[in-house]
Amino acid sequence: MSSVPLDDLNPEQRAAALAGDGPILILAGAGSGKTRTITYRIAHLLAERKADPAEVMAVTFTNKAAEEMRNRIGALMGGVTRFPWVSTFHSACARILRNEIAALGYDRSFSILDEGESLGVLRRLVEDAALPGIPNAEFARARIEQAKNEAIFPEELAGKAANEGEVAIAEIYRIYQERMREMNTVDFSDLLLLTYRLFEREPDVLARWQARAAHLLVDEYQDTNRVQYLMVRALSSRSGNLCVVGDEDQSIYRWRGADIRNILDFEHDFPNARVFKLEQNYRSTKTILAAAGAVISNNRERKPKQLWTENAEGEPVTYYTGLTERDEAEYISREIAARISGDMRAADIVVFYRVNAQSRVIEEALVRHRIPYYVVGGVRFYEHREVKDLLAYLKVIANPVKKLPDWHPGKGQPGWIFFDELLVN
Repeated sequence: MSSVPLDDLNPEQRAAALAGDGPILILAGAGSGKTRTITYRIAHLLAERKADPAEVMAVTFTNKAAEEMRNRIGALMGGVTRFPWVSTFHSACARILRNEIAALGYDRSFSILDEGESLGVLRRLVEDAALPGIPNAEFARARIEQAKNEAIFPEELAGKAANEGEVAIAEIYRIYQERMREMNTVDFSDLLLLTYRLFEREPDVLARWQARAAHLLVDEYQDTNRVQYLMVRALSSRSGNLCVVGDEDQSIYRWRGADIRNILDFEHDFPNARVFKLEQNYRSTKTILAAAGAVISNNRERKPKQLWTENAEGEPVTYYTGLTERDEAEYISREIAARISGDMRAADIVVFYRVNAQSRVIEEALVRHRIPYYVVGGVRFYEHREVKDLLAYLKVIANPVKKLPDWHPGKGQPGWIFFDELLVN
């Protein structure tokens, strides 16, 4: 296994990648090369420090991030035949449970229900139980998921109940977990919760997986919740070799239980921790960094850091306050139209919005201005099936049905109206 070249790391990145054993916190500002740093650290562990790949575990939050990390390690090391374990939290827990879940009374062939399936189970249970204080299954699921994210089991939740509604939630939580065990199924939150329970109750099981994570690296640590934090502590408690990477300024998952205290209190939880700050930004202009820094510096719960860049000054930041959402969308469309009428391509422009519901009015404005676009990670508003159906009905109402040619496949088919190229039932 060849040595790892370090020439393209800056001094802070190199120091973090080459740091020795023990707890390490890498505070990586936006665009500061955190994935590169953690990848080089893994490669250095394998190539220079001769760590066994079977004892190196890296945890990320998405499959895409895990795949990118694996690819980077392979490209960096070249010819590697044994890879470390790079996985998401949920995938890692699923693998652990496939091996160990019998200790909790499940069969190893358990099924993992998606959100719709688990909600269907809960709907039936809520309807049958008819407990006061539970308006619907969606409410119950939100409260149960919150408890699971905080590593709270039904019996503990019942002990904390302060009113009739909380007693009812604890009871439906208990019934739901019992039903899931009878069905030999788990939901996504159970993957984390049951793995933690295994570590808590089965010392031999914990010891096996502690050996598998003798070097544990966690990406996006600012977005870990309580149960993930407890799992990380348990896995790293024997070796003490825990390296976490994150930035509390980029915490975006508090709505699903992420606890920013996990990263803010890292040095308290691990008193001998070493801290490395990645503050050189490679992505943005000086102007953007100054604007972002002026905003985020007002946060009270953050660790002090100052991003800087060698990039150009860049264009000034424009701030526009729309009178309505349509005014805002119209402004966006006019600005885009002005740019693509010059030397800029539409494909070089991105529009970010806070929630999916905002896309409709922006798409309407883009259509009016005849600006081509596509929605990343979703479907255009006018391409949703229900919207297309409704538009087809409206077109049928607005215009007479055209006579179908003899060759049309719908000719003579009862129950169907063909209007131009739109099929309406």
